Amino acid sequence: MKHSSALAMLASSTALAPVPRAVTVMPRADANDPKAMIAAIQNAFDEFKKANDEKLNGKADALINAKVDQINAAIDNYQTAIDDINAKIAAANIGNVIGDMPADPEYVKAFKAHMRKGDVSAAMTKGTDADGGYLAPIEWDRTITGKLKRISPIRANARVQSITTAGFKKLFTDRAVGSGWVGETASRPATSTPQLGQLDFIPGEIYANPAISQQMLDDSAVDLEQWLADEVDTEFARQEGIAFVGGDGVNKPFGILTYVTGAANAAKHPWGAISVVNSGAAAALTSDGFISLFYDLPGEYAGNAKLYSNRLSIGAMRKLKDGQGNYLWQPSYQAGQPSTLAGVPLVEVNDMPNVAAGNIAALYGDMDATYLVVDRVGIRVLRDPFTNKPFVHFYTTKRVGGGVYNPEPMRALKVAA
Repeated sequence: MKHSSALAMLASSTALAPVPRAVTVMPRADANDPKAMIAAIQNAFDEFKKANDEKLNGKADALINAKVDQINAAIDNYQTAIDDINAKIAAANIGNVIGDMPADPEYVKAFKAHMRKGDVSAAMTKGTDADGGYLAPIEWDRTITGKLKRISPIRANARVQSITTAGFKKLFTDRAVGSGWVGETASRPATSTPQLGQLDFIPGEIYANPAISQQMLDDSAVDLEQWLADEVDTEFARQEGIAFVGGDGVNKPFGILTYVTGAANAAKHPWGAISVVNSGAAAALTSDGFISLFYDLPGEYAGNAKLYSNRLSIGAMRKLKDGQGNYLWQPSYQAGQPSTLAGVPLVEVNDMPNVAAGNIAALYGDMDATYLVVDRVGIRVLRDPFTNKPFVHFYTTKRVGGGVYNPEPMRALKVAA
């Protein structure tokens, strides 16, 4: 085979029973090399299509099913790595090494100086402190590795409005201006006049109040204040993402899914709810359902439209074909570009519901023209060393609101026949 094996790492981390070598044949790739990752995902997708075709043609057995699932998972990993590279490209952050631990020049200098002058009067071993163990200290990691927190990309795709007051009002008009054709001398009766409406976007408040002892702040070799600030920032972003998708508006943003037809805020907007298109199957996604979804959106909004769904749902989309047997999902072909479904860019939103009967499994449309995020002030930190001595509290707050300000540029895919 032209390419070397790359599913070995994946196979070792899965609970599936051992499978033949043929199941694990996939290309390796360097996660720091965009070209290699793109080539790897393209080859992996070719393997996936072959295996999935065997499954669809009635040749499926336990081994074929395991092969399809493993390759699908590997493609997810490749695509996630490419998405990370894309994010770094966007942030002009290529080249940074996370967790890189530079040598301590002061320690090295002091250690060398001691060894040049130190007296050695007996056999020395590092196993005993007095016999030399003090001279062989254990190096330790001066970085802190955090557990994964999934951050929603809704803010990055939505419209963000910064405000300097307690809230934000948006005015709307139905553009219902009446008109008509008349003769030269015919009367001109009054025509209909546009009606106005408004929506209020009131920020909610999110807070954190962690504490560190003063001595720990003084003595720690790690910049704990900066580390804690980064942790709180990540947690705020996670909480925001949850609220932007499904928030109930109680001291938090209104989630976009609450504006879908039949949901809690379906009647909140003057222009109605976000329209729903059925997937075409009671408990699954179908190719026809996505085609209906894409063409239900007015062409004026299609230019900036993207498909928003979670990772498991995207995995199900990867198996869909058109009437000619072509797969709708296509991997990234160049750095900085997302994978697509029928040519539509895909955005992974972890807080979207899974594929199940009655769920909204995907959103399709122009998020910038649909959802508004309202920021008041930004993140504010109050350093409090007095309330709970000897601890220093870092009382951190952020006021943010959100809601749909135009339902027309968005469609929702509901899992239903």
